Amino acid sequence: MGRGKLRIYLGAAPGVGKTHAMLSEGHRRVERGTDCVVAFVEHHGRPRTETVLHGLEQVPRRTLEHRGAVLTEMDVDAVLARRPAVALVDELAHTNAPGSRNPKRWQDVAELLAAGIDVVSTVNIQHLESLGDVVGACGSGRPSPTRSCAGRTRSNWST
Repeated sequence: MGRGKLRIYLGAAPGVGKTHAMLSEGHRRVERGTDCVVAFVEHHGRPRTETVLHGLEQVPRRTLEHRGAVLTEMDVDAVLARRPAVALVDELAHTNAPGSRNPKRWQDVAELLAAGIDVVSTVNIQHLESLGDVVGACGSGRPSPTRSCAGRTRSNWST
């Protein structure tokens, strides 16, 4: 089994349709017979995103407690055990809750790719370190967290 492939829907800002596009791709893949699951999606209360989630298999999230709050994150072990051909993983630049398997979601995705699972994900350009200042100058300041793109190529993004 080879390494999985990563596809990223890149957007300029939150709410531009990355998650919707990723989920629509998931529906197309399922319609063509591909074993595709939603490993993690955050719909942010957007009705269109909630609607497009219907009909796609969702891997249950892992529940964590932090400072009295109940949080949910992607359950990497459950996705690995399910072994889909394709996993849809929203918000690649997300910082996981304390107590998660990995500090960052991109590290979770790296594990899925290493296991031979293809991943379709989303990211805002404001979260790419090399563009953070440019995006910040157009808006309300430098976003956090950011992900370095220095020396990154298609083959080594997840390392």
